[in-house]
Amino acid sequence: MSDNKIWVDADACPRVVKDILFRAAKRLELTVTLVANQPIPAPKSLFIKTVQVGSGFDVADNYIVQHANSGDLVITADIPLAAELVEKGCAVINPRGELYTADNIRERLNMRDFMDTLRGSGVETGGPPALNQTDRRNFANQLDRLLIRLVAANRT
Repeated sequence: MSDNKIWVDADACPRVVKDILFRAAKRLELTVTLVANQPIPAPKSLFIKTVQVGSGFDVADNYIVQHANSGDLVITADIPLAAELVEKGCAVINPRGELYTADNIRERLNMRDFMDTLRGSGVETGGPPALNQTDRRNFANQLDRLLIRLVAANRT
């Protein structure tokens, strides 16, 4: 149906988020490509693809940056990857439904770097809380808003 694609930084993407994406791909006939450095289970579908890249630091991220185009949608919790993709003109959301934009990505990068510095100096910062029902709903709602925009853009 469209030239735009959905890319998923799949190594750490929660299963429930992938399931939401699989349903959307089938419903709207959009290509969803899961990129990971390990095998990722996915249903057989003309609209769902998996790409297994080699192991190594940022190999999956680099693949997504090289292959995603302006107007594509990318799902990632990786802030540096999101920053590169926003700059490239992609719509980027995390598995909790937060939309990364040119207006908010620098702030997210600064906070990520600050937390990384704290961890590097031995401060225990803990990780993010487990994905809950509200997060799932927020993701599904944000995804629907972006897909409506994506489908409308493809019709013009």
